[in-house]
Amino acid sequence: MFSIFYESISGVLVIMVMIALGYVLTVRGWFNDYASRLIARLVTQIALPAYMIFTITGQFSADKLKSTLPDLRFPVVSMLILYALAMAAYRLFRIQKSHKGLFESMFLNSNTVFVGLPVNMALFGPKSLPYVLVYYMANTTFFWTWGVYLIQKDGTSGQKFDLWQTVKKIFSPPLLGFMVGVVLVLLRIQLPKFLMEDFQYVGDLTIPLSMIFIGIAIANVGLNHLTLNRANVAILLGRFLIAPIVMALLVLPTGMPLLMKQVFIMQSAMPVMTNAPVVAKLYGADANFAAIMVTETTLLSLIVIPILMVLLKSFT
Repeated sequence: MFSIFYESISGVLVIMVMIALGYVLTVRGWFNDYASRLIARLVTQIALPAYMIFTITGQFSADKLKSTLPDLRFPVVSMLILYALAMAAYRLFRIQKSHKGLFESMFLNSNTVFVGLPVNMALFGPKSLPYVLVYYMANTTFFWTWGVYLIQKDGTSGQKFDLWQTVKKIFSPPLLGFMVGVVLVLLRIQLPKFLMEDFQYVGDLTIPLSMIFIGIAIANVGLNHLTLNRANVAILLGRFLIAPIVMALLVLPTGMPLLMKQVFIMQSAMPVMTNAPVVAKLYGADANFAAIMVTETTLLSLIVIPILMVLLKSFT
């Protein structure tokens, strides 16, 4: 048991050092809003798609891919259940009406890329990536459709839900990278060695840049703005208690691979989506509330992850 806890703490410490680096450098004036946006674009539009292609073609066989993709139904079902529970929590905790959509969106969606990917890689290694990507497909589709619609309902800017923009967000560079990797595997196409090495080198930027980005985001919010009220507590419970319990109840009785069960449960317990404050600001919802919840859930996840890892090793 102690070895499991030590392994989990070690994985989290790897992540914390990179987050701390981003935080300290931001406080010291190295990074501004433009640098933050640039790093986010580098991760989502360049590094992560390359990482997807390199890893999928290296980790998947056509047979394994065909057997893995049907398990996409588990994160989809869990998010539908979480949405129903989010509506119940909205009433139970008496959340203010202007936060209804934002609250429900943050309750059910996980940060599967900027936190989830590095966490799973640190704890489980590269073999976990295929399962991380399956969860990512469901999560990103939910956020950029239903999640954005919920946030838009809170908005005061008058900007309407744009279906075409939503489709473009769903079919983002990371998802397109995933799809390209899937096609290459299914068609048994091997890219030239030099190109695969380029994908590897560029893809290796994903995890450190993601963690530095999180550090920048925490510094920009400011630790002095963190608060605990009914809405905050409800989202913390949703992200770190209710979501992993729902996922555990869905996957533990099944015959899916043990690692997939562990990754799905871990992914379900990740912090609030980093994109939530950006979307909230776009539609005139409470972007400050969203930014505070991103920061609070990210910081608390550094405590929750080792505990969850020990529980996963104990019950799976």
